[in-house]
Amino acid sequence: MEAIVITGAGTGLGKQLALKYAKKGYPIILMGRREHPLFAVKQEIEANEGQAFIYTLDIRSYEDVCQVSAQIIQQHKIRCLINNAGIGHFGSLASLTCEQIHEMIETNVCGTIYMTKAFLPYFQTLPKAKIINIISTAGLRGKVNESVYAATKFAVRGFTESLVKELENTPISITAVYMGGMDTPFWEGTDHIQDRSRLLPPEQIAEYIIQNENGQAEMIIESNKLL
Repeated sequence: MEAIVITGAGTGLGKQLALKYAKKGYPIILMGRREHPLFAVKQEIEANEGQAFIYTLDIRSYEDVCQVSAQIIQQHKIRCLINNAGIGHFGSLASLTCEQIHEMIETNVCGTIYMTKAFLPYFQTLPKAKIINIISTAGLRGKVNESVYAATKFAVRGFTESLVKELENTPISITAVYMGGMDTPFWEGTDHIQDRSRLLPPEQIAEYIIQNENGQAEMIIESNKLL
Protein backbone atom coordinates (compact mmCIF):
# COMPACT_ATOMS: atom_id res chain seq x y z
CA MET A 1 0.00 0.00 0.00
CA GLU A 2 1.09 3.58 -0.60
CA ALA A 3 2.24 5.53 2.44
CA ILE A 4 0.48 8.35 4.27
CA VAL A 5 2.43 11.44 5.38
CA ILE A 6 1.26 13.02 8.64
CA THR A 7 2.70 16.23 10.12
CA GLY A 8 2.52 16.76 13.85
CA ALA A 9 2.35 12.98 14.21
CA GLY A 10 3.92 12.70 17.65
CA THR A 11 0.91 13.64 19.76
CA GLY A 12 -2.83 14.29 19.72
CA LEU A 13 -4.86 13.81 16.57
CA GLY A 14 -1.78 13.26 14.39
CA LYS A 15 -0.70 10.37 16.59
CA GLN A 16 -4.16 8.80 16.57
CA LEU A 17 -4.47 9.10 12.80
CA ALA A 18 -1.06 7.47 12.44
CA LEU A 19 -1.96 4.56 14.72
CA LYS A 20 -5.34 3.93 13.11
CA TYR A 21 -4.17 4.22 9.48
CA ALA A 22 -1.26 1.91 10.31
CA LYS A 23 -3.70 -0.71 11.62
CA LYS A 24 -5.37 -0.60 8.20
CA GLY A 25 -2.07 -1.55 6.60
CA TYR A 26 -0.78 1.83 5.42
CA PRO A 27 2.91 2.62 5.93
CA ILE A 28 3.06 5.87 7.89
CA ILE A 29 5.51 8.73 7.42
CA LEU A 30 5.73 10.39 10.83
CA MET A 31 6.79 14.04 10.66
CA GLY A 32 7.44 16.57 13.40
CA ARG A 33 10.06 18.77 15.03
CA ARG A 34 10.84 16.46 17.96
CA GLU A 35 12.11 12.95 17.35
CA HIS A 36 11.27 11.50 20.77
CA PRO A 37 7.44 11.53 20.50
CA LEU A 38 7.65 10.36 16.88
CA PHE A 39 9.83 7.44 17.96
CA ALA A 40 7.26 6.45 20.61
CA VAL A 41 4.51 6.40 17.95
CA LYS A 42 6.75 4.41 15.61
CA GLN A 43 7.35 1.83 18.33
CA GLU A 44 3.63 1.50 18.99
CA ILE A 45 2.88 1.04 15.29
CA GLU A 46 5.61 -1.58 14.89
CA ALA A 47 4.42 -3.40 18.01
CA ASN A 48 1.16 -3.94 16.12
CA GLU A 49 3.04 -5.17 13.03
CA GLY A 50 2.69 -1.89 11.14
CA GLN A 51 5.28 0.17 9.28
CA ALA A 52 6.39 3.67 10.22
CA PHE A 53 9.23 5.97 9.24
CA ILE A 54 10.43 9.11 11.01
CA TYR A 55 11.42 12.37 9.33
CA THR A 56 12.10 15.34 11.57
CA LEU A 57 11.68 18.83 10.17
CA ASP A 58 10.48 22.33 10.94
CA ILE A 59 7.57 23.04 8.60
CA ARG A 60 8.15 26.77 9.09
CA SER A 61 11.30 26.44 6.98
CA TYR A 62 10.56 26.12 3.26
CA GLU A 63 14.13 24.95 2.64
CA ASP A 64 13.74 22.22 5.25
CA VAL A 65 10.36 21.17 3.85
CA CYS A 66 11.68 20.95 0.27
CA GLN A 67 14.73 18.95 1.30
CA VAL A 68 12.87 16.44 3.49
CA SER A 69 9.89 16.02 1.13
CA ALA A 70 12.24 15.29 -1.77
CA GLN A 71 13.88 12.62 0.36
CA ILE A 72 10.52 11.08 1.26
CA ILE A 73 9.32 11.06 -2.36
CA GLN A 74 12.53 9.35 -3.42
CA GLN A 75 12.25 6.66 -0.74
CA HIS A 76 8.50 5.98 -0.56
CA LYS A 77 5.33 5.78 -2.62
CA ILE A 78 2.97 8.37 -1.14
CA ARG A 79 -0.79 8.53 -1.68
CA CYS A 80 -1.88 11.04 0.95
CA LEU A 81 -0.62 14.10 2.82
CA ILE A 82 -2.30 15.06 6.10
CA ASN A 83 -1.41 18.59 7.19
CA ASN A 84 -2.11 18.24 10.89
CA ALA A 85 0.67 20.20 12.63
CA GLY A 86 -0.43 23.39 14.32
CA ILE A 87 0.14 25.64 17.30
CA GLY A 88 -2.03 28.04 19.28
CA HIS A 89 -1.44 30.95 21.64
CA PHE A 90 -4.53 32.30 23.35
CA GLY A 91 -5.58 35.46 25.11
CA SER A 92 -6.54 38.99 24.21
CA LEU A 93 -4.82 40.44 21.16
CA ALA A 94 -3.06 42.95 23.39
CA SER A 95 -1.55 40.13 25.45
CA LEU A 96 0.00 38.26 22.51
CA THR A 97 3.64 38.85 21.71
CA CYS A 98 4.90 39.40 18.18
CA GLU A 99 6.84 36.16 18.54
CA GLN A 100 3.64 34.25 19.34
CA ILE A 101 1.83 35.84 16.41
CA HIS A 102 4.61 34.95 13.98
CA GLU A 103 4.86 31.41 15.34
CA MET A 104 1.17 30.77 14.69
CA ILE A 105 1.25 32.26 11.20
CA GLU A 106 4.46 30.49 10.21
CA THR A 107 3.37 27.10 11.58
CA ASN A 108 -0.34 27.00 10.83
CA VAL A 109 -0.41 28.91 7.54
CA CYS A 110 3.05 28.82 5.98
CA GLY A 111 3.74 25.27 7.14
CA THR A 112 0.54 23.96 5.54
CA ILE A 113 1.22 25.85 2.31
CA TYR A 114 4.87 24.78 2.18
CA MET A 115 4.06 21.09 2.71
CA THR A 116 1.31 21.15 0.10
CA LYS A 117 3.47 22.97 -2.44
CA ALA A 118 6.32 20.49 -1.89
CA PHE A 119 4.19 17.38 -2.49
CA LEU A 120 1.79 18.69 -5.12
CA PRO A 121 4.04 18.24 -8.20
CA TYR A 122 4.62 14.62 -7.21
CA PHE A 123 0.91 14.04 -6.60
CA GLN A 124 0.16 15.43 -10.07
CA THR A 125 2.10 12.51 -11.58
CA LEU A 126 -0.07 9.92 -9.80
CA PRO A 127 -3.37 8.39 -10.94
CA LYS A 128 -4.89 9.36 -7.60
CA ALA A 129 -3.83 11.27 -4.47
CA LYS A 130 -5.32 13.24 -1.62
CA ILE A 131 -4.49 16.09 0.73
CA ILE A 132 -6.30 16.45 4.06
CA ASN A 133 -5.96 19.73 5.97
CA ILE A 134 -6.84 19.59 9.66
CA ILE A 135 -8.24 23.05 10.43
CA SER A 136 -10.66 23.07 13.44
CA THR A 137 -13.89 25.00 13.89
CA ALA A 138 -11.77 28.10 14.57
CA GLY A 139 -11.64 28.26 10.77
CA LEU A 140 -15.43 28.56 10.60
CA ARG A 141 -16.14 31.21 13.23
CA GLY A 142 -14.21 33.55 15.47
CA LYS A 143 -13.91 32.85 19.19
CA VAL A 144 -13.04 34.85 22.30
CA ASN A 145 -9.28 35.11 22.94
CA GLU A 146 -8.51 33.28 19.69
CA SER A 147 -8.17 36.24 17.30
CA VAL A 148 -4.84 35.39 15.70
CA TYR A 149 -5.29 31.63 16.01
CA ALA A 150 -8.66 31.91 14.26
CA ALA A 151 -7.10 34.19 11.64
CA THR A 152 -4.56 31.48 10.78
CA LYS A 153 -7.29 28.87 10.54
CA PHE A 154 -9.42 31.10 8.31
CA ALA A 155 -6.33 31.49 6.12
CA VAL A 156 -5.92 27.72 5.81
CA ARG A 157 -9.62 27.44 5.06
CA GLY A 158 -9.28 29.92 2.20
CA PHE A 159 -6.17 28.15 0.94
CA THR A 160 -7.94 24.79 1.02
CA GLU A 161 -11.15 26.00 -0.62
CA SER A 162 -9.12 27.64 -3.39
CA LEU A 163 -7.13 24.45 -3.98
CA VAL A 164 -10.37 22.47 -4.24
CA LYS A 165 -11.33 24.70 -7.18
CA GLU A 166 -7.81 24.79 -8.65
CA LEU A 167 -7.55 20.99 -8.68
CA GLU A 168 -11.21 20.31 -9.46
CA ASN A 169 -10.55 18.45 -12.72
CA THR A 170 -7.60 16.45 -11.47
CA PRO A 171 -7.35 13.13 -9.60
CA ILE A 172 -6.16 14.98 -6.47
CA SER A 173 -8.80 15.46 -3.76
CA ILE A 174 -8.51 18.21 -1.16
CA THR A 175 -10.43 17.90 2.10
CA ALA A 176 -10.75 20.42 4.93
CA VAL A 177 -11.54 18.98 8.36
CA TYR A 178 -13.22 21.24 10.91
CA MET A 179 -13.58 19.80 14.39
CA GLY A 180 -14.05 21.22 17.87
CA GLY A 181 -11.43 21.28 20.61
CA MET A 182 -9.84 17.96 21.51
CA ASP A 183 -8.34 16.74 24.77
CA THR A 184 -4.71 16.65 23.65
CA PRO A 185 -1.32 18.09 24.76
CA PHE A 186 -2.17 21.08 22.52
CA TRP A 187 -3.74 22.74 25.58
CA GLU A 188 -0.88 22.15 27.99
CA GLY A 189 0.62 25.35 29.34
CA THR A 190 -2.53 27.41 28.80
CA ASP A 191 -5.60 28.14 30.93
CA HIS A 192 -7.69 28.97 27.87
CA ILE A 193 -9.74 25.80 28.41
CA GLN A 194 -10.90 25.59 32.02
CA ASP A 195 -12.68 22.24 31.77
CA ARG A 196 -10.90 19.81 29.45
CA SER A 197 -13.45 17.10 30.21
CA ARG A 198 -15.81 18.71 27.67
CA LEU A 199 -13.25 18.35 24.88
CA LEU A 200 -13.51 15.65 22.24
CA PRO A 201 -11.27 12.55 22.45
CA PRO A 202 -8.73 12.56 19.59
CA GLU A 203 -9.20 8.80 19.15
CA GLN A 204 -12.85 9.32 18.22
CA ILE A 205 -12.07 12.22 15.89
CA ALA A 206 -9.42 10.16 14.10
CA GLU A 207 -11.79 7.21 13.72
CA TYR A 208 -14.53 9.47 12.36
CA ILE A 209 -12.17 11.00 9.80
CA ILE A 210 -10.93 7.62 8.60
CA GLN A 211 -14.43 6.15 8.37
CA ASN A 212 -16.05 9.13 6.64
CA GLU A 213 -13.38 10.80 4.52
CA ASN A 214 -14.01 10.09 0.83
CA GLY A 215 -12.40 13.01 -0.94
CA GLN A 216 -15.18 15.47 -0.12
CA ALA A 217 -14.30 19.18 0.05
CA GLU A 218 -15.02 19.47 3.77
CA MET A 219 -15.87 17.55 6.91
CA ILE A 220 -17.42 19.33 9.88
CA ILE A 221 -17.20 17.22 13.02
CA GLU A 222 -19.40 18.28 15.92
CA SER A 223 -19.59 16.36 19.19
CA ASN A 224 -23.09 15.09 18.43
CA LYS A 225 -21.74 13.21 15.41
CA LEU A 226 -19.59 11.10 17.70
CA LEU A 227 -22.40 9.99 20.00
